[in-house]
Amino acid sequence: MTTADFPLRRRHGAVVTLALLAPVLLWDASGLDPALARLAGGAQGFPWRDHWLLAAVLHDGARLLAFAVAGWLALGIWWPTGPLRDVPRGARVQWLASLVIAVLLVNALKHASRTSCPWDLADFGGTASHVSHWIWAAGDGGRGHCFPAGHASAGFGFIGGFFALRDHSPRAARLCLWLSLGAGFLLGGAQQLRGAHFVSHTLWTGWLCWASAVVLASLATRLQAGTPAGAAA
Repeated sequence: MTTADFPLRRRHGAVVTLALLAPVLLWDASGLDPALARLAGGAQGFPWRDHWLLAAVLHDGARLLAFAVAGWLALGIWWPTGPLRDVPRGARVQWLASLVIAVLLVNALKHASRTSCPWDLADFGGTASHVSHWIWAAGDGGRGHCFPAGHASAGFGFIGGFFALRDHSPRAARLCLWLSLGAGFLLGGAQQLRGAHFVSHTLWTGWLCWASAVVLASLATRLQAGTPAGAAA
């Protein structure tokens, strides 16, 4: 990739990111979150909240698996194993950094949010009121700290591998992208069935992970484009 290629690729990433933002905003505007939540729960709560597949496997087990893969990436910066042996060190660092930034961003917003989970709402047996997650200054009477979806970032957070791998192994990059998207939506869907999140929570987590990965990839490309050939080698 040459320096001349960089502005075009950066603009392309920005265009895709803005295009992906549109359906997320449209979903927010639709107000369909409570309606879909009622398909999984009601006034007595969410019957699948403690189901072994959703709680033990797709929540606790998936989280442990995500930690294990993150540890593999971290160790792979110095001691690459398996497919990481064919990935340049700079790309391995970018992939791990993208994961860490995405997870920290999602969890920082979640910590600051006063939005409560569906299972805390009065409509589903709790005490909180449904308030838009964009009204940051207003509490809803519940515990808050439920927007965006933290658990879905255990899948979406690995999206950065697509940008880190695409110049070295396009096939592996595409596989990483689809696996990350699939895992993110699977984990987000499991949490929605449990009553832990609304659909919008998962969508925003996916977009935030993608957007942060695009920004980091642009910075990495800028740095690489400005690095002398000898130093880059």
